[in-house]
Amino acid sequence: MGAGAIPEAGRARAGSPGASLHLAAVVGSSMSSRSGSAAEPGLPPAPLTGFAASPWHISLPGRAEGLEGRGSPAVGQFFGVLRDLVPDPGSGASMAAQDPASGCLHEKKQLPAFTWEVRANDRNYHTQFKKKFAFCLTKKKYAGNAIKTAKYNIFTFLPLNLYEQFHRMANVYFVFVILLQTFPEISTVPWYTLLFPLSCLLTIRGLRDLIDDIGRHQSDRNINSRPCEILSGKSFHWQKWRDICVGDIVRLRKESFVPADMLLLCSSEPSSLCYVETADIDGETNLKFRQALLVTHQELVSEESMAAFDGRVTCEEPNSRMHSFTGTLEWRGETYSLDSERILLRGCKLRNTDVCYGLVIYAGFDSKIMRNCGKIKRKKTKLDRMMDRLVIIIFLVLLATSLCLAIASGFWARMFQEKHSYLSALYKHTTPAQQAFFSFWSFMILLSIIIPMSMYITLEFIYLVNSFFINWDLEMYYAVKDIPAKARSTSLNDQLGQIEYIFSDKTGTLTQNVMSFKKCCINGTIYGPGTGPANKQPSGSGLTWNHHGEKKLDFCDATLVEAARRDRDPVLREFLRLLALCHTVMVEEKGAQLVYQAASPDEEALVLAARNLGYVFLARTQDTITLSELGMKRTYKVLAMLDFNSDRKRMSVLVRDPQGTIRLYTKGADTVILERLQRRGPNETFTEMALDRFAEETLRTLCLASKEVSEAEYSEWSRRHREASVLLQGRARELDKLYEEMEQNLQLLGATAIEDKLQDGVPETIQLLKLGNIKVWVLTGDKQETAMNIGYACKLLTDDMEILEEKEISEILQAYRVTNHLSSSGEALCSSRLSQQCPEASRHKKRAIIISGDFLDKILHTGEVLKEKKGRLWQRLACCKATSSQEPGSLVEKAFVDLATSCQAVICCRVTPKQKALIVQLVKKHKEAITLAIGDGANDVNMIKTADIGVGISGMEGMQAVQCSDYALAQFSHLQRLLLVHGRWAYLRVCKFLRYFFYKTFAGLMAQVWFAFHSGFTAQPLYEGWFLALYNIFYTAYPVLSVGLLEQDVSAKKSLEFPELYVLGQQDELFNYRVFGVTLLHGVSTSLASFYITLWAFEDRVGSKVVGDYESFAITVATSALLSVLMEIILETKFWTVLSFLMVTASLLLFCLFSFLTQSFDAFRLAPAIFCFPDASLNTLTDPYVLLVVLLSLVVNTVPSLTVRLYRTIMGKTTIQQKIRLKARQEPEPSVELRAHVPRGSFHHRSSYAFSHQEGYAGLITRGDSLRAGGTRSTTPSLHPEVTLALSSLPSPSA
Repeated sequence: MGAGAIPEAGRARAGSPGASLHLAAVVGSSMSSRSGSAAEPGLPPAPLTGFAASPWHISLPGRAEGLEGRGSPAVGQFFGVLRDLVPDPGSGASMAAQDPASGCLHEKKQLPAFTWEVRANDRNYHTQFKKKFAFCLTKKKYAGNAIKTAKYNIFTFLPLNLYEQFHRMANVYFVFVILLQTFPEISTVPWYTLLFPLSCLLTIRGLRDLIDDIGRHQSDRNINSRPCEILSGKSFHWQKWRDICVGDIVRLRKESFVPADMLLLCSSEPSSLCYVETADIDGETNLKFRQALLVTHQELVSEESMAAFDGRVTCEEPNSRMHSFTGTLEWRGETYSLDSERILLRGCKLRNTDVCYGLVIYAGFDSKIMRNCGKIKRKKTKLDRMMDRLVIIIFLVLLATSLCLAIASGFWARMFQEKHSYLSALYKHTTPAQQAFFSFWSFMILLSIIIPMSMYITLEFIYLVNSFFINWDLEMYYAVKDIPAKARSTSLNDQLGQIEYIFSDKTGTLTQNVMSFKKCCINGTIYGPGTGPANKQPSGSGLTWNHHGEKKLDFCDATLVEAARRDRDPVLREFLRLLALCHTVMVEEKGAQLVYQAASPDEEALVLAARNLGYVFLARTQDTITLSELGMKRTYKVLAMLDFNSDRKRMSVLVRDPQGTIRLYTKGADTVILERLQRRGPNETFTEMALDRFAEETLRTLCLASKEVSEAEYSEWSRRHREASVLLQGRARELDKLYEEMEQNLQLLGATAIEDKLQDGVPETIQLLKLGNIKVWVLTGDKQETAMNIGYACKLLTDDMEILEEKEISEILQAYRVTNHLSSSGEALCSSRLSQQCPEASRHKKRAIIISGDFLDKILHTGEVLKEKKGRLWQRLACCKATSSQEPGSLVEKAFVDLATSCQAVICCRVTPKQKALIVQLVKKHKEAITLAIGDGANDVNMIKTADIGVGISGMEGMQAVQCSDYALAQFSHLQRLLLVHGRWAYLRVCKFLRYFFYKTFAGLMAQVWFAFHSGFTAQPLYEGWFLALYNIFYTAYPVLSVGLLEQDVSAKKSLEFPELYVLGQQDELFNYRVFGVTLLHGVSTSLASFYITLWAFEDRVGSKVVGDYESFAITVATSALLSVLMEIILETKFWTVLSFLMVTASLLLFCLFSFLTQSFDAFRLAPAIFCFPDASLNTLTDPYVLLVVLLSLVVNTVPSLTVRLYRTIMGKTTIQQKIRLKARQEPEPSVELRAHVPRGSFHHRSSYAFSHQEGYAGLITRGDSLRAGGTRSTTPSLHPEVTLALSSLPSPSA
C-alpha cells in the first residue's frame, strides 16, 4: 500500500454489486430523519438481520419501534406524579449530575445545544473563538489535546501548597504564636526556635505532595508525547498527541490508542468498519465496532482527497455522556446524521483494523473520558477534621484562661502596689492595666505549648512508617505478577479503619473478565468437573482430529470426549454443531493458529469449547460457515441470522447443511427457550433440574435448541421476510413477529454453564467485610443480569434477600414523596417511613437494591428540577412552614439514599463514570459516612477521586486508576487485610497516640497555670526552659511513638477471625470529644496532684540538704509529672516489644542525661542566662525526702487509673473482644463457601449470558460489511446477492 493511498480492502464503490446495500441504507436513514422517526436518542441505527444475501438488507433507524411497552408502569406513574406537582422546567430543561469533586451535587443541563462546529483541515477557524472562564478572562473555546492532571507547576507549587497546608488550623495557630514571639516585651524564647520545627513540618508535607505531583507530571508527559500521524498539508507527518487540534485528520494504526474523540472517516476494513477495545474506558475487553459514513468511505480514498476534505460537523457541546453523541456532517451541500456509532473515543484501542482515519471533534479536556475524570482534591481524614476543631476549642480555652489570669494579674498588681508603696519607684512606669495587658500575652505564649508542634511532626512519621508496613506486607504481595501493595498516600492510614461503605467496580475488580466453559447438560446427561466418577481427562487423550485445538483444556470430562469421538449420539452431534454455527464470532488465521474475535467473552468460550471437542469453526463468508467436524470439512449455507437483542434474549441461525436439509439452531435464556419447545419430556425436566443446579453454582446458563424446517415452510417465511425487510414503518415489529414464528416447536438439545471467573478470594473477602459492618455496593457499566449473577457468585446477594428492582423502588419513593408533601412535619426518619410505606419489604430482614444508570438519572434529575423551581419559594416560606425545612430535591435524594443504605447490598448497572462518582457523593452528603472506592480502569477514576479512600487495582486495564488512587493493590481480596488489619491497627495507633500525647501535655504543662496562683500571676515559668523545650521531644515522645508505631490489641490473625472488631472505628469509639474531655480531665488531675502534693510537702519544712527553694520545687514537680505520664503509658500499652522497653528506658535515661548537661556548673559559667539551674537536679533528686514526695505523687496519680481498670473488669460492661469470644464459643461462624443462591424457579436469576451479548454483529456479517475481500477461507466462491438468494431458495444436492 502506497503512502498516499487509502486502503480499499473490501470497499463497495458506487456501481459495484454491493453498493445498493449502502445506498439503500443511506436513503433509508435520510428518509427516517426527515419523517421524524422516533428513534431512540443516542443509539445507532439497528441493522436488520434476515436473509443473508438479500439485496434489500438495509439499515434504518427503527430500533425504537416496539419501545412503547418497555419500562415499568410504576416508574412512569412515579415520575408522572412528580411532574404534576412541579411546573414544567421550561424548554427541554433536564438535569444531570455534576462532577462531585467540584463541590456541588448537580448542575443544570439543557437539551444538547448544537453550537459546537468543527471544520475539517481549518485550524485558523477554530483559533478565533474565545470563551470566558473567570471574571473577564478568556481562553480558547476549542481546547488543545495536551492534558494536565498535575496540581502544581514550578510557579504555583509554593503558594498553592502553602495555601492548602494552612487550611490546617494547627499551622495557623503556630504562625500566630511565632508572631507573638517576635515582640521582645512578651517573648519567652527566640522566634526562630519555633519557626524551625514549623518549617520542617511544612517541608515534610510539601515534599510528599511534590513527589506525588511529579508522578502526575511524568504521566502527563508520557501521554502527551505519544506519537501519532497528523495530516499536514498534503501528507501525514509523525507528531505528538499534544500537537493535535480540533479539525485535524489523524491516521491511526493497529494496536494504537485513540488520542482524541474523533469522527471515523474511513478504514482499511470492508465498509470502513473499525474494531475497538474499550477496556480503559468501561473495563470490557470484548471488541466493539464502529462504522464510517458511506459517503466518506467512498470518497476519501487518498491522501489528496483527505487534504481536500472540507466537511463541517455540527454537534453538541463537550459533555460527559459516554454512550451518546448527536450531530450532523455537512459536505458538498448534503447533510448526514451522526451518532455514537461513528465516533472513536479517546482511550479506545484499535484492534483488528490495520489503518483508520478520523476527524478530531473533541480534544484534550473536552473529550468525554476527560470530562468524566473529575478533579483532584485534597483528602482529609475524619480525625484530621476533628483535630482542626479541637485546635480551635483548645485555643479558645487558652484564650479564656490567659484572659482570666491576666485580669487576676492586674488586680494582684494593684493590690501589691497599694500594700507596698515603698516599692513605687519600680512601678512608676507601669499601671495595673498595662501589667494585665502584658501578662495576657505572656500567658498566651507560656501556655501555647499545650498544642505542641512536635505532635504533628511525630504524627507524620507514624503515618509514614505505617504506610511502609502496608508496602512490606507479604500477605498482600501478588507473586504471579510480582505486584506488592503500595500506599501511595501516607496521610490516610487511620481512615482505613473507619470505612462504612465500599463502592466497587465489577469487571477486572471482582472478576477476571475471563469466561470458562465449565459444564453442560446434553440429552439428560450432565458433563463437567464434579459430575461423575470419571470426569478427569486422562493424560494423552488429546483430540487428534482437532489440529487447531488448544493444548490445555479448561473443560475436561473423559466421558464427553469419548462420546464426541465415537459420534454415535445425534443429539450430542447437533449440540456441538450448534455451538460451532450459532454465533457472530469472526475468525482469523495467524500462522497455524485460529484466532477468534467475539462480541462477548461468552461466545468465544462456547466456540472454543466446540473446537476442543472436535467441531472447529474454520471460516465464514457473507453466506457460508465452514466447520471441521471430527476432522471432516463441511460448509453450511447461511440462509438467515436472527440476531440477539435484549428483548428477544436469544439468537438463531437458519442454515442449509451439505445434504440440503434446512435446520434452525437457537440459543438463549432458559426463560425464552423452554416456553418454545415442541414437547416437555423427561429430558426437558432433567435439563431444568440441571439448570437449577448450575445456577446454584453461580454459573451463567444458556439453553440450546434446534428444529428441522421444511422447504415449503422456509419458502413462505422467506417471502414474508423480504416484504417485512423493506417496510419503512413498523419494520422491527414485523421482523420480530417473523422471528417469533420461526422459533417455535423447538427440540431441546441441552444447556451450557459458563463461569465468569472471580478473582481469588472475592466471596470470602466480601463475607468478612459484611461481618465487619461494611456495606459493599457494586457500580458497573455492565448489564443488570450479568451484575446480578456476579452478585450471587461473590456472596454479595444471598437467597434470603429480597431483591428490590426499579418498580418497587419507584413505588417506595413515590409513597415517601407524597407522604412528605402532605405531612406537617419533615423531621420523621426516612427509614422508618419507608418501612411503613413498604410493609412487604420491611418483613424481610435483608434487602438488596438493583437499579440502572438511567433510572438513577431520572430520580436525581427530577429531584433537581424540584429544587430549582421551588428554591425561592422555599426561602420565602422558610419561616412560616415546617415542611420547607429541606429542599424537595434533597428530599428525593435523601429518600433514595436512606432506602439504599437500609439494604444489605446495592448493585448499580449501566452507570457512567460520573454517575459512579455521584453515588459516592450522595452517600457522603446524606449519611456523612466514610467511603472507599475500588476499581481498575479509567472509568473508575472519578469515583476513586470522590471517595474518602481510593484504591486502584493493578490489573489488565492500564494504570489510570492506580495513578489516581491512594492505595494500590493487586487483588480485591487484599482489601480484607488492608482494612481489617492495617486500617484497624492504624486507627487504633493514631487514636492512642493522640490521646496520650494530649494527656502527657496537659499532665506536664498545666502545672504552669497552678503555679500562677502562687507567683502573683506574673507569668513566671515554673519549669526550667530546657525542660519545657525537651519535654515533648525527648522525655515523653518515645514511648508514645512506640505506641503509634507498634500497638496492637489483637494479632492480625485474630483481626481477620473477628471482623466485628472493626466496628469500633466506624463508631469513633477510640477518639472523640468525650474521650478528649476525659483525657483533658485526666491530665489536669495529674498536674494538680503533682503540683499540690509537692507544694504541700515543701510548705513547712525543707529536706536534709536544705532543698526548699524554687529550683528544687520545679524539679520535684517536673519529675513527679514525668514519671506519672510514663507509668500511664506503660499501663495502656497492650503490645510489648523490645522497642517498647527501649523507648521507656531511653526516656528516663535522656531525662537524666539532659538534666545533668543543662544544669552543670560548667554550662552555667558559659551562659548563666541560658543554663540557670546549676546542679538543681543533682541536689534535689539525691534527697530521700524529695524521692518520697515523688513516689507519693506517682502513687496518687496511678491508683485511680488502676482502680478504673479494675472496676471495668469486675463491674463494667463486657468488652467487644469478650463478646466476640463468647459468640465464637456459642455460635461458630460457618466457613465461607459457595452455596445455593437461587431459589427454585427463580429463572430470572439464571440466564445472564443472553444479556451480555452485543446486538448488531449479525447484521454486519449478513451484509458482508465485516468480511475482508479474499481474507476468508470458503469452499464456494462469493456470488452476487441476487444470485445467492435465488440459489438459497432451491434444494441443494447432497454432498
